[in-house]
Amino acid sequence: MRKFSQQQLMQFLYGEASPILKMAIDKALLNDDELQKEIKLLKRTQKQLDDLKKKPLNPSKKVIDAIMEYAKQTSPKKKDN
Repeated sequence: MRKFSQQQLMQFLYGEASPILKMAIDKALLNDDELQKEIKLLKRTQKQLDDLKKKPLNPSKKVIDAIMEYAKQTSPKKKDN
């Protein structure tokens, strides 16, 4: 059983693996139950991340107000000329 790095598996999932690496992973997937589970988990994670990118970020007014207040408190004071 050959071990693949997370980077190699991510390249495989995103279609960025070299033809040799893709072939090696495809071949290993035929018989390696652990690798199949790992790929399945990575695919699920990939889908969750893709779904997050699709959701618009709409912070509440309370969050925006808190950020603006923090910015006011931490910004350097302007000196009058």
